[in-house]
Amino acid sequence: MQSRRRHAAAAALSVTALLLFICVQAGLVAFPLRDTRSRALLVPPRWLPLGLRAVRAGTATPAGAGTEAVLLPGWEVIVLVRRPDAASAPVQNATCMFRGGASSPARALGPLPASGRHAYTCIMPEPARTQRHDAPLVLFPVSTVINADDGATGRSPEMLKWSNRIVYESVVVDGGDVLVFAKGVNRRKKVNRAAADIRCLYYRGDAGNAVASLPATTSAQQVFRCPPPPATAPVYRELRVTLAVVGEEPIPSLATYDPPRRRDSRTTGSTTSGKRLICACTMVRDVAKFLREWVVYHAAVGVDRFYVYDNGSEDDLVDQVRHLTSDGFEIFTMTWPWPKTLEAALSHGAAVHRDSCEWMVFIDVDEFIFSPHWVHSENPTKSMLHSITTVEKDIGQVSMWCADFGPSGQNAHPKEGVTQGYTCRRQIMERRKSLVRLDAMDRSLSNSVHYFMLQPGFQSKWNTRVRVNHYKYQAWDEFKVKFRRRASTYTVNWTEKKNLRSNDRTPGLGFEAVEPAGWPHRFCEVNDTLLRNVTRRWFSLGFGNKLGTRRIISTTPGSSYNV
Repeated sequence: MQSRRRHAAAAALSVTALLLFICVQAGLVAFPLRDTRSRALLVPPRWLPLGLRAVRAGTATPAGAGTEAVLLPGWEVIVLVRRPDAASAPVQNATCMFRGGASSPARALGPLPASGRHAYTCIMPEPARTQRHDAPLVLFPVSTVINADDGATGRSPEMLKWSNRIVYESVVVDGGDVLVFAKGVNRRKKVNRAAADIRCLYYRGDAGNAVASLPATTSAQQVFRCPPPPATAPVYRELRVTLAVVGEEPIPSLATYDPPRRRDSRTTGSTTSGKRLICACTMVRDVAKFLREWVVYHAAVGVDRFYVYDNGSEDDLVDQVRHLTSDGFEIFTMTWPWPKTLEAALSHGAAVHRDSCEWMVFIDVDEFIFSPHWVHSENPTKSMLHSITTVEKDIGQVSMWCADFGPSGQNAHPKEGVTQGYTCRRQIMERRKSLVRLDAMDRSLSNSVHYFMLQPGFQSKWNTRVRVNHYKYQAWDEFKVKFRRRASTYTVNWTEKKNLRSNDRTPGLGFEAVEPAGWPHRFCEVNDTLLRNVTRRWFSLGFGNKLGTRRIISTTPGSSYNV
């Protein structure tokens, strides 16, 4: 009898709770909360307000809420999604759902270096382009929406526009300084606003809850060094960071302040396995088929660790890196989806990995450091590059000339690899690449892509015994992809009829990706087979496809490893 009464009481309680829940929900629909702060605690907004007025009048944003998006040229959209587990693998087969119901496939790019937010890219469908450019929802295969709606009007906020000024990334370095990466502040090459004219703003979404406004300490290109927010600021909720030029509204921002204790080596590429003598840093897009040749070669002659900034690759870069890692090479990738930000990516690499590397070389994957003095060596040794860094303590940078190779009669990517497939080059050496002592870099991190400004007291030195073989003008199908978009911030895209005398432009090319007559035999003034012969001896014929196993001699006595 007592058992029946208990069951009846429990059933009545469940029905009462259910009715109460339905009534509360109905009440919220019929009489929505007028207090926006209270409403925000129930329905978190999608992203933080971006202007100073909006910051002061904004609503609360619980940590982890929201999806953000930015519209790039060509109707490409970058969507940033806050995942519950920032270290989890990106979800594949996602979909971007735009205003009006139009949708397009979303491709996973990976987690951003500092915040760990997962980046996805999709193309805005034509029907959505004529409407307000609202941030899309991201739908995954299980139809779960990883997005926090603002719950007020059912309308999404507009996407940020890459064509405007925007703060897109930040990272904590040097024991607390914050590097803020912003587009549109310093618009001309070598013309930078004074740091004294720029404020660093840290803020949350709570009304009037701007945590700090501090003066920037350096301003160069797209990189701005800021003091950290006050140590008294609580860290249990996410802080945002942006910049404001004196007399102007704060710049719209995607960047978060990520305290050092929250940084993850899986997303920053930092390690605890010890400082290396020489590291290589590069930015790539769809060049995975070149990567193994580049890594294996440079590891053999002295590069100890590789940092690869992925600028939105659609090829098998992830698989290539996984294979190289499993073979024992130290290689780390960082997701860097921002277009025309090469200088900023290299500055990021130099600053973030300063404690992991003594020297860093900044070269592309079609560039190979080589010395004609190595041609008689039976085996490669790590001392080949290590000897270049044996310089006086006031030498902060070692520069090398570049030899530009042409198509060498090739009509397609040579199966034997670039070092063995391209053997004809221009006679004149031009431009320069550098090995940089990271502790000698100027605090501004100002660079001209492949060489950096140094601190007072340090100087650069040329080494004429080594050079960089730059396989610049490859078979047309490989070369024409450069028309898509140039990587450097201040370099004009080749399809634009501007800066016609720029050294970046290729002689004899127009403004469209149309193969010129006689392309396979252009830029052939010197038949240079030195590196081809060396790599055949060291790695066998077919470098990059049929790598031989070689015992590489280390500079550390008694140590060696296999390639």
